[in-house]
Amino acid sequence: MERQDVYQINIVIDCAIGQAGELAEFYTKLLGWELTHPAANGWAAITAPNHTVYAFQEVEDYKRPTWPWQKGEQGQMLHLDFWVEDLEAAVCYAESIGAQQAGTQYFKTSRTMFDPAGHTFCLDTDGEED
Repeated sequence: MERQDVYQINIVIDCAIGQAGELAEFYTKLLGWELTHPAANGWAAITAPNHTVYAFQEVEDYKRPTWPWQKGEQGQMLHLDFWVEDLEAAVCYAESIGAQQAGTQYFKTSRTMFDPAGHTFCLDTDGEED
């Protein structure tokens, strides 16, 4: 059997029933990317300028991730990092569209945030940590 070339990757993120459209709209606003698949039949998606699709798929019994990790709780399975030039401005904007800052932060050059479904994502800069 021969390996086949992969030409595109799509990233699918689980969420609670009824949240796919909300997450697609949130990330469209946060990133300025195109809403290419409005919510229908339990999923929605946005597309990055490089054509990577980020889809949001509704699943029954979705459990919001816990961060930082706690024994016996659903932890994060992935998180997205977004590089920004102005960390404080990016945090303020993310909060204005529904994100929340995590109560625990480990670095001065990044901020761990939660999207409306509780997924962690980080806003990062190139600054020095000291």
